[in-house]
Amino acid sequence: MASWCYWVVGVLCLLVSCSNGEDPYRFYNWNVTYGDIYPLGVKQQGILINGQFPGPPLEAVTNDNLIISVFNSLDEPFLLSWNGVQQKRNSWQDGVYGTNCPISPGTNFTYVLQVKDQIGSYFYFPSLAMHKAAGGYGGIKIASRSVIPVPFDPPAGDFTFLAGDWYKMNHTDLKATLDGGSDLPFPDGILINGRGSNGYTFTVDQGKTYRFRISNVGLTTALNFRIQGHKMLLVEVEGTHTLQNTYDSLDIHLGQSYSVLVTADQPPQDYYIVVSSRFTSQVLSSTAILHYSNSAASVSGAPPGGPTIQIDWSLEQARSLRRNLTASGPRPNPQGSYHYGMINTTRTVRLQNSAVMINGKQRYAVNSVSFVPADTPLKLADHFNIGGVFSLGSIPDNPTGSGGYLQTSVMAADFRGFAEFVFENTEDSVQSWHIDGHNFFVVGWLICRMDGGQWSAASRLNYNLRDTISRCTVQVYPQSWTAIYMPLDNVGMWNVRSQNWARQYLGQQFYLRVYSPANSWRDEYPIPSNALRCGRAVGM
Repeated sequence: MASWCYWVVGVLCLLVSCSNGEDPYRFYNWNVTYGDIYPLGVKQQGILINGQFPGPPLEAVTNDNLIISVFNSLDEPFLLSWNGVQQKRNSWQDGVYGTNCPISPGTNFTYVLQVKDQIGSYFYFPSLAMHKAAGGYGGIKIASRSVIPVPFDPPAGDFTFLAGDWYKMNHTDLKATLDGGSDLPFPDGILINGRGSNGYTFTVDQGKTYRFRISNVGLTTALNFRIQGHKMLLVEVEGTHTLQNTYDSLDIHLGQSYSVLVTADQPPQDYYIVVSSRFTSQVLSSTAILHYSNSAASVSGAPPGGPTIQIDWSLEQARSLRRNLTASGPRPNPQGSYHYGMINTTRTVRLQNSAVMINGKQRYAVNSVSFVPADTPLKLADHFNIGGVFSLGSIPDNPTGSGGYLQTSVMAADFRGFAEFVFENTEDSVQSWHIDGHNFFVVGWLICRMDGGQWSAASRLNYNLRDTISRCTVQVYPQSWTAIYMPLDNVGMWNVRSQNWARQYLGQQFYLRVYSPANSWRDEYPIPSNALRCGRAVGM
């Protein structure tokens, strides 16, 4: 035990100055096990953390250090990743196979990460194989420091709301389906905090206001969120304080997180909270209960309906998301003080997703490249100069227009560049993209049938260069494009992926290597002393 404590102190000294000690530490011990769960009334093999599904919440304040010891009691390798936590200078803790060796069965690994200069709502999830289809996820709340004003009054309560599509098949069967060359079937239902319809209740006091942190933790389906008889005031999107617009319902795409304020201003009874699938021919729906503590009646009637396949409606809602330019973020300065629209871009990258058949099997690709994992995590190969694991430039900056091929694709990027990425979707389904280690500014949207044409340099004339939202996951509508500006301000090896987990598993991802030649701790932390070695890095 003593040696473990000395190790923790040593690592923390690398993350923060031991002399000032201003940033607190929060310690978590998690045991990951299998367990029987029945979320849709059918017995399944779930992944539990400390016996819980969903897993226990992570709660922190800006700049806190989180020490999370994970013991793998499964019979297969396991990793956790932290969707939206930027891991400043520290991709060593990102928890995806491109950066970390898996935690072997019967062993443990301690993540040491700092929520540096971040606030907001996020979630963690298991990143290997199809473990995400078995649970193992949970919410992350990062509160502002007490000296930083928040642009709304403290709510009476703070609820985590984890919703996502779900299959009755075990995760091993879903993986076998994908490995066999087929796509996944349509999901069987939608879970809310690990339960089916009317399986979860949120209790409120009449007249008080509550914060709901809503995340789409599902595998394949965009969702719409609404509360019967209540309006929602949007206040935060993945760490950005927003203009406080009021909505009747919100579209939440795969991997996205939103915070809304809801006031219990209706007659005292119970109300439906509804989550339903978007852009699907068959509409899935699930409900939870908003219970007034002085309720005089239970829910009655049909749950309120919502949008189904209306893409134009969803686009207009997405365009309505705006940054609160006068609110402070994690630091004591207005969010609008970062004038992203006045920075010259150093590079433009166009990324086009595609569904391809390779060797008779269903695969998915980015710029024709379908990612295949290497035998060694890319970050370790890069650090130890192990040749033959990957090559920089193995994914082109522009669509090729050709079919797909297999490759361990890594894109080179220069530290402190300012990149323009354009996600181009020529398919008929909504896409959702995430970039680890960074937030980006969503500057441009287009639905081709509405606005006409494809992306070109002239498209920049319609960019929002003043007050767009900054986030880490963005949707791309069918036959459309989405443009982002992103500061390359975080050295490391970072996963760029589809949040549709079947597409990600079958190749719709790559890694972005943000490189600084300085080789300085100022730019990137050194390899942790407890870093696991696997593949060709064993013994190094």
